[in-house]
Amino acid sequence: MRPQDIVILLKIAIKGEQSWNMKALSQELEISASEVSESLNRSSFAGLLFQDKKQLMRQALMDFLQYGLRYVYPQQPGALVRGMPTAHSAPPLDNEIMSDAPYVWPYYDGTVRGQAVEPLYPSVPAACLKDPVFYEVMALCDALRVGRARERNFAVEELKKRIC
Repeated sequence: MRPQDIVILLKIAIKGEQSWNMKALSQELEISASEVSESLNRSSFAGLLFQDKKQLMRQALMDFLQYGLRYVYPQQPGALVRGMPTAHSAPPLDNEIMSDAPYVWPYYDGTVRGQAVEPLYPSVPAACLKDPVFYEVMALCDALRVGRARERNFAVEELKKRIC
């Protein structure tokens, strides 16, 4: 598995019953079509997609996010940079958790100054600007990667509402 596999699976998850194709995913996520295809193959092999590569195994993905994401793709907040809020600094957790130190994805067009958290894939901030629901899901995943127990618990509950 690679980090972009999680990004692609989460985009599929928020589409719900809506039909999708590799070309559309590629454009929406700003990831090459060949990389999307390879990612779907890896995800199918890992048991996160059915063999037809169209249906997501939602509970398996949720289990991976809840119990494995922070160990497989760990992240420590870094230097102060300008960027796009993530983790507890972005919706939906920004209403639940108050913090003096915002976490941000480094992004040239960002408006918030905070501690840098590298996104799972470089094109994530741009893709999130196009889709607010995807932005929430990616921010929740970052809360799982960098958050403390309380933030992770909130993130798990919110992700379950959106994925399962």
